[in-house]
Amino acid sequence: MDHLKYYIPVLVQLAALAGLLAGRDWVWLGVASFPALAILDSLLPRDYSPRKIRSKAVALIPVWICTLLAPTLYLALAYTIATTDLSGWQMLGAVLSCAWMSVLPLVPSSHELYHQRDAFSRFVGRYSQVCYLDCTRDIGHVVTHHIHVGTERDSDTAARGVSLYAFGPKAVLETTLDCLRTESDALEKRGLGRWSIHHRLWKAIVAQSLFQLIIFQIGGFKANLLALAAMLVARFWIETFNYFQHYGQVRLPGTPIEKRHVWNHLSPLSRIMTFEITNHADHHLNSFTPYYSLVPDKNAIPLPNVFVCFFAALIPPAWYNLIIKPALKRWDNEFASSEERKLAKAQNERAGWPNWFDATPDTGASRANQA
Repeated sequence: MDHLKYYIPVLVQLAALAGLLAGRDWVWLGVASFPALAILDSLLPRDYSPRKIRSKAVALIPVWICTLLAPTLYLALAYTIATTDLSGWQMLGAVLSCAWMSVLPLVPSSHELYHQRDAFSRFVGRYSQVCYLDCTRDIGHVVTHHIHVGTERDSDTAARGVSLYAFGPKAVLETTLDCLRTESDALEKRGLGRWSIHHRLWKAIVAQSLFQLIIFQIGGFKANLLALAAMLVARFWIETFNYFQHYGQVRLPGTPIEKRHVWNHLSPLSRIMTFEITNHADHHLNSFTPYYSLVPDKNAIPLPNVFVCFFAALIPPAWYNLIIKPALKRWDNEFASSEERKLAKAQNERAGWPNWFDATPDTGASRANQA
């Protein structure tokens, strides 16, 4: 049965595809799954069960389907634009549906592929990211994020007091520049020019241009504009998930990454729709661990599902006071080491947040070692 759970994101994508092809108000079907998943996931109990899946080949089938369906949705958008007269309201729905499907389930499915060891899987995972204008994203994710998570060098880790609105644009810029800089550094070490023809940026531009050309051939210039709008929305939307996964976490640079250095969202649909990205403590300990082998951390501080976190973060006081401050207060006093408590206290002071360390004995180091 565990195999079948991961076909839920496939079904959601197929529903979005059917909506785009049907036209009219059906084009809203894809993005309508977002609030529906938020409500349903909130009603279900937390899921701490490990998965009983042994066949990697079988487990990757829904991952591949979701990855390949994502660009198909853009082709369906172009076809609908060419054959159907959509109103402005309906075009908005089509854009948001493509954008949302480019976030979930594409980001986690492509993420699973570019963490594979074989070149073909990594190739498909990388270039499926044309759906959100970021075919070099995996460079920064693998090289920077996995090494510097929880530190100031990690642009995916939001500092305390930073709102979603401030984090999104800054993260888009910083992650893009980091990927380009990292690739240039790697080329230089190989004795090549920093912007030589081998740079992944040029390959990304070619891939993006070819995809846009296909969309143009199907739906014309209007389809290109709507597709680009969806891709831009998706690009910024994606950063919201890093915002929830790592918000306010601190780690002393150079110290080992431990399970406690990330947040987990262990509601059933959050786990399934993201191919276990929200159950990702183990992933940061070994990035080659397949999604179905990640074991939920039962000792972790529970956060609401990712969908609820997104809606809460749209209203920063709700995000701060109802969700993340209580979680960080507990993390600082129960899980953080002495050095991490100093970093956390400094961030709280900069953010104008309460000093919740004074009344609590410094037992974080010993508890951190037990976590």
